[in-house]
Amino acid sequence: MKQYFAYILLCSDNSYYTGITNNLESRLYDHENGVDPKSYTFKRRPVKLVFHEMFHDVNQAIAFEKQVKGWRRAKKEAIINGDWHLLPGLSKNNM
Repeated sequence: MKQYFAYILLCSDNSYYTGITNNLESRLYDHENGVDPKSYTFKRRPVKLVFHEMFHDVNQAIAFEKQVKGWRRAKKEAIINGDWHLLPGLSKNNM
């Protein structure tokens, strides 16, 4: 069964990069070694893998990636820290 990964990298400028791949090890190598000079992470190396989630359905992986890309930093840090239960409270407009 095919596997897909949504992942978050912490970049050297303290920003987060969110992506998806079907080969996490290879994709991380690409980010770490600057394979694509046009990529977001190229000038923000070194990068560190801080979160990944596996999916068996590519559409679910894509949907999760898009959702996370739209999140504020606090929500991303909640899932990085395994605090999924904090997400509803962080979704409120006043937080």
